[in-house]
Amino acid sequence: QVQLVESGGGLVQPGGSLRLSCAASGFTFSRYIMSWYRQAPGKERELVAVINSAGDSTTYADAVKGRFTISRDNAKTAVYLQMNSLKTEDTAVYYCKGIGSRVYWGQGTQVTVSS
Repeated sequence: QVQLVESGGGLVQPGGSLRLSCAASGFTFSRYIMSWYRQAPGKERELVAVINSAGDSTTYADAVKGRFTISRDNAKTAVYLQMNSLKTEDTAVYYCKGIGSRVYWGQGTQVTVSS
């Protein structure tokens, strides 16, 4: 049974930090490109960051460059998103996605940035 389970979301003040985790199981994690997406209310889901299967290549959306860092631990079958200098516009549900022979999505975790 394939599972992608996000955690680490919550309420944080502008300028604060959060670290999201996505625990994967049921597929060969080390062969999959992993990514984080987000969807704000009334908006389309958008790509935030991508990391290749080896973990040595990353890509970021312009809106988060320099503030967010994606990483992965293939031994722990997990992918992470470190989010610093958070802004109110970062408020969204954050999803992890695995891309390989198939595509898998997690259920999402809510991040709210508000004072």
